[in-house]
Amino acid sequence: MKLKRSITVAAMILVLLLTACGSKNNQQATAGTELDKVKIASWSQPISEQTNLLVSEEKDFFKNEGLEVDFIPGAGGGDAIKNILSGKADIAFTDPGSLYFALNQGEKLKVIYNIYPQNVFNVVSLKESNITKPEDLKGKKIGVYSLSSGTRQNLLVLLNQAGLTEKDVTIVETGLLNFAPLMQGQVDATAATDTGLVTAAEKGLADVNVLEVKDYLNIPSDIFVVTEKTYNEKKDMLKKFVKSYQTSTEWMISQPEEAAALAVKHAIDGKDEKHNLEIIKLRNEASISEATSERALGALEVDVLQQGADSYKKLGLIDQDLHMSEVIVEDFTK
Repeated sequence: MKLKRSITVAAMILVLLLTACGSKNNQQATAGTELDKVKIASWSQPISEQTNLLVSEEKDFFKNEGLEVDFIPGAGGGDAIKNILSGKADIAFTDPGSLYFALNQGEKLKVIYNIYPQNVFNVVSLKESNITKPEDLKGKKIGVYSLSSGTRQNLLVLLNQAGLTEKDVTIVETGLLNFAPLMQGQVDATAATDTGLVTAAEKGLADVNVLEVKDYLNIPSDIFVVTEKTYNEKKDMLKKFVKSYQTSTEWMISQPEEAAALAVKHAIDGKDEKHNLEIIKLRNEASISEATSERALGALEVDVLQQGADSYKKLGLIDQDLHMSEVIVEDFTK
């Protein structure tokens, strides 16, 4: 009886040892699996609105497709495009204006995903100024981040819709803290974004009128762009990336509170969880459009981006006719 019991115990120990070894080998095999690195050149530092791109430690959106995201910060959409043209990155997180400028210079690029189909730019003024429509901007001083920023470009788009040009207003470079000059009366209005307005409201800005550029020309705020070379040579990687990004966006839309909490760790502007949540909710809204509802997240609209290109030429921002149907590809968002 003792012998039988000893044999049984020994057998159990052997099974446990084999199971432990097998588990260890499986963990080593998983750990040893190489992920394909996809380099994303952003227009900015890692910020809360991009949390879905920054949480690889906690979430497996990209790992599940065999990808590892390498986030490359920048200082504007032009930076992001320079990084893909130089080969430092695979994909540019950029804006249509920067795309138009690069295409105007003869660069061969492809648009593969519509990150924010909603235009998030605006022009804000104090109610006492009584600026309620684009026509009211005539003769006014208007602040912009810089003369090369999206705030100026979108301001010009808005003016164009009212039959006005840059000559009809006085544009003032105010820097990123552009709401201070508005509150101090140094400008009559300021061109900004929805997230900038949230930050200003948290700091005491109230009683304002807001002209939303999307009400006049709703070109996307941000898009994913690649070079023709990358598009031709890395289609499988791009397909996996788009699928992963769609999944990560769905998560941020359905779990904004979790995303806001994780942004505290990953975003340079993410110290305040409540603030993060407001920003993330705005970007979730900007990620959705009629086209994304009918097709899928990231769905591109050729006619809208063409309208933007035509407007940029009319405004003198570019001098070439751009044919966006030759630039936009929908291989990955169908």
